[in-house]
Amino acid sequence: MDLYDVMRTTGAVRRFTDDPLPDDVLARILDHARFAPSGGNRQGVHVIAVRERPTREALAALTQTGARRYIAQQRNGEAPWNPVHPMGVTPDEVAATEVPAELTLPLLTAAVVLVVCVDLSVVAAFDQDLDRVGVIAGASVYPFVWNVLLAARNEGYGGVLTTMAVAEEAAVKDLLGIPDEYAVAAVLPLGRPQRQVTKLTRKPVAEFVTRERFDGESL
Repeated sequence: MDLYDVMRTTGAVRRFTDDPLPDDVLARILDHARFAPSGGNRQGVHVIAVRERPTREALAALTQTGARRYIAQQRNGEAPWNPVHPMGVTPDEVAATEVPAELTLPLLTAAVVLVVCVDLSVVAAFDQDLDRVGVIAGASVYPFVWNVLLAARNEGYGGVLTTMAVAEEAAVKDLLGIPDEYAVAAVLPLGRPQRQVTKLTRKPVAEFVTRERFDGESL
């Protein structure tokens, strides 16, 4: 496929067919994805390819914690898990929230689930002393994650970047034997899409690019 076509049609895929994703195709996807940049080219990514049903069921169960708060806040008109605006629902309201099956179903129906980790001992978190949530360390892992999704699209597969399981990171690390110095960055269900999206809806460039300053003229 043309590179721009891949970029414009790589949407979030949550519904999969029963088609397998063979190991040789998965290896090819990851072989291309590994050329993503990372801080100092230290390449601190580690990927766990999960196929066994019991492990995936455990991951789905651990996703419930993050999903429960997400749904509760969303129903309350809030931006879920937002680091700027405090949560307006009570812990009891969160606990009483039922999680729709479709939020965890991709972990069970995908051909494979990739758990992407990053070694925190090799990242450069330049924002670690700022009075806000850290984002910079993600530069050493999320380009790789996006490359995985682009490569999967090129091979006729798809997936979705999920992070809800990270709310239970300690339990996820225990389940998968992830060392202490690693962080869980993403959980990617991959498989053959039931329906391939060919047109994505995104803001036009003029709405989010300005000249010289944040309040400058639109590009």
